[in-house]
Amino acid sequence: MSTIEPTARTAVRRHRDRAHYERDTVNAILDEGFICHVACVVDATVWAIPTTYGRDGDRLHIHGAAANHVLKAAAAGAELTVTVTLVDGMVLARSTFRHSMNYRSVTIFGIATDITDPAEKEAALACIVDHMLPGRSSEARPPNRLELAKTRVVRLVIDEASAKVRTGGPADEEEDLDLPVWAGVLPLRLAAGRPEPDQDHPPVVGVPPVLSQPHRWGA
Repeated sequence: MSTIEPTARTAVRRHRDRAHYERDTVNAILDEGFICHVACVVDATVWAIPTTYGRDGDRLHIHGAAANHVLKAAAAGAELTVTVTLVDGMVLARSTFRHSMNYRSVTIFGIATDITDPAEKEAALACIVDHMLPGRSSEARPPNRLELAKTRVVRLVIDEASAKVRTGGPADEEEDLDLPVWAGVLPLRLAAGRPEPDQDHPPVVGVPPVLSQPHRWGA
């Protein structure tokens, strides 16, 4: 299993036992999530946005409006920090101080590349759409020239990254174990509901295969 060499920025300092630098672990978390937060510093101000993304091998594609402040800065060479977090459960302890979360997270640092070639941009956007719902890009109309011009897509190589994972129950103090307080884990998960067709303009076709089959959030 290949690893991503930790750097001064990606090395986990607090709870080092939760650190993971295996590329497979990083990729698995990125593949299960679908919203990332992208941050950068522009003119001494920190800017951050949530957006969808798509992974293609060791590259992460991030998109937004062409005029988006963060992505414009990214295209101009600003350093980015990208985070993805999956919440797996609330950890309820006998003391409020020991309450926690079970989670899986990834942090990526780097300088992105602005994708300007129309064919490359269209392929990157298809990657993002298929990351949200595998196979969807082959069912829906692809972006036209005007839509491509209105969209900015940047590519970030995943070569400075780390994951952090917490699992298990509460870590109560020894003197609190006999307190009459319930302790344990409340599992949490993201689940898909039943597809709801467009009410204003009902689709002329039935529910597509990508929605009629189970996917990573359940069906």
